[in-house]
Amino acid sequence: MKLFPDDLLYSREHVWVRLEGDLATIGITDYAQEKLGEISSLDLPETDTYLEWNEPFGTIESSDANVELISPVSGTVIHVNEDILDDMSIINSDPYDTGWLIIVEMEDQGELDDLLDAKAYQDFVAQEGEID
Repeated sequence: MKLFPDDLLYSREHVWVRLEGDLATIGITDYAQEKLGEISSLDLPETDTYLEWNEPFGTIESSDANVELISPVSGTVIHVNEDILDDMSIINSDPYDTGWLIIVEMEDQGELDDLLDAKAYQDFVAQEGEID
């Protein structure tokens, strides 16, 4: 698996976004799941919940950390990945494909301007001294 897929946008809070028109599929990055370790608990919003840009939309817990998930976009949750609620290890094994978290119908495409492309995200985590 590629650590930083080129077809995604990334937030500085280690959340990725895959765009399909006005729909944003959101998940956590491979880097984030690796730092968290085995995920023990996950709290995600219900369908039809409105998310505010740059505000928490859920939490992920592991033996090492309890992390708030920060929304990279504003909009309404139209789908929650029920598979990961039944088996959270999917996030660890496949964070960019079957391990996605939610799909949001975006309200403002301009919010995407604050996100990073794969190279910029790779540079961001490298500057943090977090990867080699």
